[in-house]
Amino acid sequence: MQDLLRKKLWAVGGGKGGVGKSVFTAMLSARLAGLGARVVLVDADLGGANLHLLFGIRYPLYTLGDFINRQAENLEDVLLPTAIDNLKLLCGADDILGIANPKYGQKIRLLGHLRRLNADIILLDLGAGTSFTTMDFFLYAGNKIIVLTPQVTSIQNAYGFIKSCLHRKLIRSFSTDPEALEIIRRAIGGESGEKMEFMTELKEVFKNLDGRRERLEACFEDMQAGIVVNMVRDRKEQDVGRIVQEVSRKYLDLSLKPMGFVNFDAMLDRSINNMADFLKKGSGSSANMGMYDIAAKVLKQSRAQKPAEIPPDTQPLYAGMQA
Repeated sequence: MQDLLRKKLWAVGGGKGGVGKSVFTAMLSARLAGLGARVVLVDADLGGANLHLLFGIRYPLYTLGDFINRQAENLEDVLLPTAIDNLKLLCGADDILGIANPKYGQKIRLLGHLRRLNADIILLDLGAGTSFTTMDFFLYAGNKIIVLTPQVTSIQNAYGFIKSCLHRKLIRSFSTDPEALEIIRRAIGGESGEKMEFMTELKEVFKNLDGRRERLEACFEDMQAGIVVNMVRDRKEQDVGRIVQEVSRKYLDLSLKPMGFVNFDAMLDRSINNMADFLKKGSGSSANMGMYDIAAKVLKQSRAQKPAEIPPDTQPLYAGMQA
């Protein structure tokens, strides 16, 4: 059951703010729902929740805070319908002391209830930065998307986010193995002369540690993510995701994959204060053209992961897509 949830989860991260991640996630959720998938969009920017505003919901009737405080026992009870068929929203809560750093038990309870939701795809719109909570949600999800813009600062922040997540993944995976953990800590942040520049060096060291190489490789395999370039203005900017891919391959030994790009769209830019209407009627915008391609890839990957687990009423959606 845990694997089933992870396969449904799509975490959208992007380093620091300003890359249009929340708008991208809202548009992706709308396109997926429009294609017939049952989608739950989760505002996982704990402490800075505002995704509901993009759907025209100024004062949410329920938020994640109601679930965290046990005013609602079931997560299904705090999901809000949207103006888009097949799409429900779980609003974040930024008015609860400590919500930005939920306790372990709260995270486990949330994940347990996410597992019970009647959804094909659960999108997590993560907060900016590299807080432990943000990275933990990103790492838990079986599917990962990195959103960046062509700006050099965004490219650098995206790589930094990926690197930080990989380091946290390695440390947590070997937390009960003192020998391996010490090697990892020295490799990723040791004193001068000890830090390893390339993760391939760490893999070489682990060849001599009985039974640990496979677990290390599993960490890298689980870190695979898709790259989306947002706010693209010309053909040259479409390819900036390759920079992150190449640097990640060279230094982190990660093979990230391109998932597409989204054009800068003046129509979208003018619609930020009325996104609910844009999400329903903006299908002809240039930004939405790229979103359809990305949504198709998400559906295709979802289908490949769980062909036997798709509910009967969604079979036509997946059956019509080529493998």
